Amino acid sequence: MSQEINNPGYEIPPEMRGQVAITTLDKIYNWGRRSSIWPMFFGLACCAIEMIVTAMNRFDMARFGMEIMRASPRQADLMIISGTVTKKMVPQIVRLYNQMPEPKYVLAMGSCASGGGPFKEGYNVVSGIDVYLPVDVYVAGCPPTPQALLNGFIALQKLIDAQSIKTVRWYRREPVPPLPVPILGPDIMDPRRFNEIKDYTEKKLQAQHTAAQPEPDQSTAQDAG
Repeated sequence: MSQEINNPGYEIPPEMRGQVAITTLDKIYNWGRRSSIWPMFFGLACCAIEMIVTAMNRFDMARFGMEIMRASPRQADLMIISGTVTKKMVPQIVRLYNQMPEPKYVLAMGSCASGGGPFKEGYNVVSGIDVYLPVDVYVAGCPPTPQALLNGFIALQKLIDAQSIKTVRWYRREPVPPLPVPILGPDIMDPRRFNEIKDYTEKKLQAQHTAAQPEPDQSTAQDAG
């Protein structure tokens, strides 16, 4: 532990190296978070099977401090999008993300979660969860192997190590607003684009109304003159 959080550049006498460590607040804060990440225990499709296998003793997620998967979003700080994201599931996924406390992270596991996979541009599949959630780590594969998911965990730990309390969003003065929950109707609709959709619809209706009006008869207008 002392070697992981010890800040180089300060010489500690040999007789005190087992009792004293000199570090920074950012380093010890990030060390505590990276070593105790709690993923949320839910899966979407076939990638969830690989996620479950990663939690078994053969691959041993406990080495990374991530073996405790929580069924409640209020006790989790890592959301693993493990599988195909359908339009029907997006509102529930965003709602669960909003219920997670800060700091929180999102890992897109597999081709479907990252960009739609083989179902890209399908009538019921979202082409990437990053359209609705801020993704921190992408894990490639269809489905990714447990080793690939472990590599994604290591990438997330490196990301946490590089963060600073001065710049992270959860320590700013202004509150962090929740993400807008998409609305499922005939198709999925993002509330952030309501004004854009409204303006487009009004312009299209106005153009249809203008095209439907009959043009004045030129011969009648000349006879009247």
